[in-house]
Amino acid sequence: MAVVTMSQALNMALHEEMARDERVFLIGEDIKDSTYGITKGLWDTYGHKRVIGTPISEAAIAGAVLGAASVGLRPVAEFMYMTFMMCAMDQVVNQAAKSKYMFGGKAVLPIVYRTMAGAGRANAAQHTQSLEAWFAHVPGLKIVMPTTPYDAKGLLKTSIRDDNPVIFIENKVQYATTRGEVPSTDYTIPFGQAAIRRAGTDVTIVALQRMNEIALEAADELAEIGIEAEVIDPRTIVPLDLDSIVKSVRKTHRVVIVHEAHERVGFGAELVAQIVQHAFDYLDAPPIRVANPNVPTPFNRTLEELSIPSAAQVVQAVRGLMR
Repeated sequence: MAVVTMSQALNMALHEEMARDERVFLIGEDIKDSTYGITKGLWDTYGHKRVIGTPISEAAIAGAVLGAASVGLRPVAEFMYMTFMMCAMDQVVNQAAKSKYMFGGKAVLPIVYRTMAGAGRANAAQHTQSLEAWFAHVPGLKIVMPTTPYDAKGLLKTSIRDDNPVIFIENKVQYATTRGEVPSTDYTIPFGQAAIRRAGTDVTIVALQRMNEIALEAADELAEIGIEAEVIDPRTIVPLDLDSIVKSVRKTHRVVIVHEAHERVGFGAELVAQIVQHAFDYLDAPPIRVANPNVPTPFNRTLEELSIPSAAQVVQAVRGLMR
């Protein structure tokens, strides 16, 4: 297996799926040149009919893939930043998400909406939002959030082969900073199957994407003072592997949830509700969320770093629970 970056793993998945199935095509803004390298080389291999550059109109992209999927193609739409998906909410939320239900299960809409979220590159308030909770609220959409290059490749291939609309969220900082072993062979990863990144007995830490790396860093620090944290990566939040999370909480009796989205009404709030409903009698302390403050992400790098959850904050939260 080769050691590759997150962006290279995603590129591998797209290359393999486009070679495997001629119905798969890519569409998005500046997709030929690929700012982060995700679609690098695909235009040269498959040409303009399967790698389609568009004007700056997210609504047009979302409308085009809705029509294409409805007649048998398997589009992968790229939205440069998750914030830009707001411009396509009607097509994604009112049309794609609801069509299968409204047509009695007969509508097949194999659409992948690729987008990036998260802060850490001084992209300011309008290019850093993590809006996974918005889309998780909508029935009919699957929400995928890979953390490792291995998962990114396997989950993207699963998403492309799925017959339902999938929101595939990537963390922009991880594109270059996160590396890992990825097979060159074909493989997929099932939706709704969490990964236990570290086993522990004293506290459960559930963390999404880049925050899972932060959680593992915090777990190492906690181990030095005798606290063994179990770190869980949901990988997909719709469907959610609630069983693995509840099983862990019943073992550790404490839970901290870490995500880069704002705390208020973030997906962590849903996780707390589910944990309280299914594991309340096992809790020795109230669940805690470590998240982005409820303010727009600052442009200033120093202030931006303060807005992103840190390993120190996770350690502090866990030590508070242990007391």
